[in-house]
Amino acid sequence: MPVRSRPPLRRGPARGAALRDRPALGRLRYPLVLGGLAVALAVAVVAGLTLGSVRVPPSEVVGALTGTAAPSPLRTIVLDVRLPRVLLGAVVGAGLAVVGTVLQALVRNRLADPFLLGISSGASAGAVFVLVIGVGGGITTTVAMPSAAFAGSLVALALVYGLARRGGSLTGGRLVLAGVTVSYILSALTTLVLVVSARPEQFQEALYWTLGGLGSARWGTLVLPAAVLVLGTGVLMALGRPLDLLLAGEEGATVLGLDTGRFRAVVFVLASLVTGVMVASSGAVGFVGLLVPHAARGVVGASHRALLPVAALGGAVVLVAADLAARTVAAPQDIPVGVLTALIGGPFFLWLMRRRPEGGAV
Repeated sequence: MPVRSRPPLRRGPARGAALRDRPALGRLRYPLVLGGLAVALAVAVVAGLTLGSVRVPPSEVVGALTGTAAPSPLRTIVLDVRLPRVLLGAVVGAGLAVVGTVLQALVRNRLADPFLLGISSGASAGAVFVLVIGVGGGITTTVAMPSAAFAGSLVALALVYGLARRGGSLTGGRLVLAGVTVSYILSALTTLVLVVSARPEQFQEALYWTLGGLGSARWGTLVLPAAVLVLGTGVLMALGRPLDLLLAGEEGATVLGLDTGRFRAVVFVLASLVTGVMVASSGAVGFVGLLVPHAARGVVGASHRALLPVAALGGAVVLVAADLAARTVAAPQDIPVGVLTALIGGPFFLWLMRRRPEGGAV
């Protein structure tokens, strides 16, 4: 009896080439995507400077930005209150989206993001510990909190990775389950530390911060996250080809000479650094790193050198717009922006789980 031949499976480098060559838009239209996102970000920034509990006329905003407006309370609101907050929202949103994009490639699971893998919770635990013990004003803001958040994110990532690998091979489902478990544990420990150690007024401030918010943004708190975003994104873009190979399949990446274990360790540390600095600046803002990479990948494909700039701009637009909604929905009450992103991201996560094929990687 003749044996029917089956078509070869597409995996490894071949699948990687298919991913890289599958952009939804042609290459000539890629600049239009970046330009459109830049325009959307500019509109979101202007809206963030204009709208709020106090409405500032657009002419006053333009005058404040160009230096032609006379000193006034509205000028102070624009330059010293809203502009640092809007810019920090853009930086944090871009950073979280970039990290989410990279994590989904590293673990080959489209449900991965800093929040679901417990990295944000670890960063929050480290930052809250420093906040509670009080390491002195400016040092706490510029050095101690980001350092503690970075250490906490590394510890959380090590726990998640260790739990997911115990008793078998590393799978996306085990990684997400371990991440959710570690996230709950660290969140409970953070709350316990606040209840036991903090003064009542400090507890309220810290608890509000752990929900995610940009209300504490000042010009001095903007420099470090902006620098980390630029450097981190630049390094990750330079690593775009190895990320493409890893996304396509570990076997194929190994055949082509990539030390996947070492590469994963290096990129995990870099992702933890970026996440820790962002969380130290804004608190734990969830689901930005889950939502934006999917939308960006659907527009420009899976090649990381093209994907990361689009994800960064998309994340900036999303978080600036979400923070604007948080400031205006219940004005003059300021809703934590992490609450709004969770309300939007939670249903999206459930929808994504329903669409995810059994045993699918990405």
